[in-house]
Amino acid sequence: MIPAKSQQYRPYRSVLYIPGANARALEKARDLPVDAIIFDLEDAVAPEEKAKARALVAETLRATDYGRRARIVRINALDTEWGRADCAAFAGVPLDAILIPKVSRPAHVEAVARLVPNVPLWAMMETAIVAWHAADIAAHPRIQGFVVGTNDLAKDIGARFRPDREPLLTAISMCLLGGKAHGRIVIDGVYNAYRDDEGLRRECDQGRDMGFDGKTLIHPAQIAIANEVFAPGAAEIDLARRHIAAYRAAEEAGKGVAVVDGKIVEKLHVVAAERILARAEAIADTGG
Repeated sequence: MIPAKSQQYRPYRSVLYIPGANARALEKARDLPVDAIIFDLEDAVAPEEKAKARALVAETLRATDYGRRARIVRINALDTEWGRADCAAFAGVPLDAILIPKVSRPAHVEAVARLVPNVPLWAMMETAIVAWHAADIAAHPRIQGFVVGTNDLAKDIGARFRPDREPLLTAISMCLLGGKAHGRIVIDGVYNAYRDDEGLRRECDQGRDMGFDGKTLIHPAQIAIANEVFAPGAAEIDLARRHIAAYRAAEEAGKGVAVVDGKIVEKLHVVAAERILARAEAIADTGG
């Protein structure tokens, strides 16, 4: 039986950063085929533009219908002069989550949770220390998702950029495992060369295979590849259906395992297959 639809199966294949001070970009985002938008008040906004960007994003979210797209606002850290004002500004604004930057420990999440009630919280995983606390942060009841900030993470640990991301894989994997241990959404970091489709696809393939739910993006030109790679393909969907059918037939015959394409199918494979079909159905419902 396919699990009932829930927030868990909302697609997050493509998660696009939009600078909060860019009114034109905020308007164009309404028509982009992206699963989620991060309205960025932090890195993408200059200090002298912070207050203006905050007001613009808040008003835009009140007045604009972004349809099925998840609306996530990345605030400034609470230890900056803008962080608390950001929390106050978005406490009553219609949005799907607040993204907290520079999280290192659960206490950082709790501090924001007290200022912004009744809104799901996401955490940026972008420092060396946060990897060690990933599971504890994911256990916070208000946390819904992680975004791995690979650029800041690489800077923090002094890693060099390589196409295979090998120097970052330990830290990335710790963040991913910590989030998944508590059933959280975990989104991979950005790919900086937005004109390099081949490199983007390679990194999306790697992130999908690791278990990420999607990819953060810096340019609309990256959306199509992320949407394609992080969606179940036709062959994957077909195999999932055959796994479920074969296992049900085996159960009816009094057996605990089935065989599909010469490979054993157990209950754990059925759970994975149901998850694939639920994800495919959620994507289909969005028109993707």
